Amino acid sequence: MTVHFIGAGPGAVDLITVRGRDLIASCAVCLYAGSLVPEAMLGWCPKDARIVDTAPMNLDQIEAEFIAAHAGGLDVARLHSGDLSVWSAMGEQLRRLERLGIPYTITPGVPSFAAAAAVLAQEMTLPEVAQSVILTRTSGRASSMPDGETLEAFAKTGATLAIHLSIHALPRVVEELTPHLGEECPVAIVYRATWPDEKIIRGTLATIAAMVEQFPIERTALIIVGRVLGENDFRESALYDPEYRRRYRS
Repeated sequence: MTVHFIGAGPGAVDLITVRGRDLIASCAVCLYAGSLVPEAMLGWCPKDARIVDTAPMNLDQIEAEFIAAHAGGLDVARLHSGDLSVWSAMGEQLRRLERLGIPYTITPGVPSFAAAAAVLAQEMTLPEVAQSVILTRTSGRASSMPDGETLEAFAKTGATLAIHLSIHALPRVVEELTPHLGEECPVAIVYRATWPDEKIIRGTLATIAAMVEQFPIERTALIIVGRVLGENDFRESALYDPEYRRRYRS
């Protein structure tokens, strides 16, 4: 018996890895985060699978499902939205499984920032504009930010910022970024990337808050901030320059 943690991707049912899809199809139990994972994803489950929406459950109840499946010798597909490496609450579940001696595997998924970049048709790094992407969030009820991990500190780097779980705090985000990036710095809000009701709002730090007020968004949106969003006149990469010598091209 094994618990298989699977990144279910950003929303579109076909944006799951082949490995993830096949694991779902092989498991007699499926625990999924119903608030973020589309129900259509459950179509990969066996017809007689036990399917449990963990959205209303606490960690003890989820652990109880693991224990019951282990006792019955039943493999579990544990579906989380996006990718498991950030803000998935996987770590605390793994800690409990290790204490219980229950084996597990981890299958990555398409992260929300990658999905947002795709729907924006945007590369997050451009030569001599930005070569780093910072994935971050603002403090919330679930967890506060460690000292030093501030929007002001990240803004000073000039990197592209992908700010998660913070659409409710957009005015504060704008206030903290503007002194370092300037009012004309481009911003894109991507709501429910790859879902049928996907929405994109583009503006600047000076305009974005007022624009979002016209289309109220309370959750499931990513705030992307950085010069790459408005830059068209960037140097082409040396990677494909005919004068650039590399081992794969004579």
